[in-house]
Amino acid sequence: MIEPLVVALAFGAIFVVELPDKTFIATLVMSTKMRPLFVWIGVALAFLVQTGVAVGIGKAASFLPEQLIHTVAALMFVIGAIILFRAARTADADEGAQEDEYAAKSDSAAHGFKVIVTSFLVLFAAEWGDLSQLLTISLVAKYDDPVSVFLGAWGALLAVSGLAVIVGRLLLQRVRLSVLHYVGAAVCLFMAALTVWEMTR
Repeated sequence: MIEPLVVALAFGAIFVVELPDKTFIATLVMSTKMRPLFVWIGVALAFLVQTGVAVGIGKAASFLPEQLIHTVAALMFVIGAIILFRAARTADADEGAQEDEYAAKSDSAAHGFKVIVTSFLVLFAAEWGDLSQLLTISLVAKYDDPVSVFLGAWGALLAVSGLAVIVGRLLLQRVRLSVLHYVGAAVCLFMAALTVWEMTR
C-alpha cells in the first residue's frame, strides 16, 4: 500500500538535496548540446536503476534493529547537511568548471538512441554513492515502505532533471547554487530532527 506522507517526505527531501547537485548541472549542459527530450529519457532511466538499487539496499537494512536504523538515518541526515553546508561555500565558483566538464562529455553530433545512451552513462556514473542515493537508503530503512519511498525519490529526481532540461539556465540566473545548497542542508537538519523526535516518542 502506498503511503502518501512517505511519498511526500521522500519527494521533498530528495528534491531539495538534488537541485543543487552536479547532476542538475550535467543534465542542463547535456540538454543544450543534445536533443533535450532524449537527454531527459536517458537521465530518467539512470535514476530509475539507481533509485531501485538504493531502495533494495534500504529494504535489506530495514531488518536491522529499529533503534539502530533510526540512529543511522538521523546520522545520515546530519552528514548530508554538513556536506551541503561545506559545498555551498564554493558552489558558485565551481559551477563554471562543472559545466565545462559535462560539456566535454556531451556528443553534439549524437542523435536519437545514442543521446539516450550517452545521457544514461554520464548520470549513471555520476550518481553512485550520491547524497540523494544515501538518503533514499535511509528513508527506506526508516519507514520500511520501499514502494512509497521509490515513488517519492524517483519522482523528485524526474522533477529536478525536468527542471534542468526546461528552465535550468533561467533558474541558475535567478537563484545561486550556494542558496540551493543551504536550503538542502536545512531540510536535512529538519529530517534529522524529525527522526530523533520519532525515536523519543
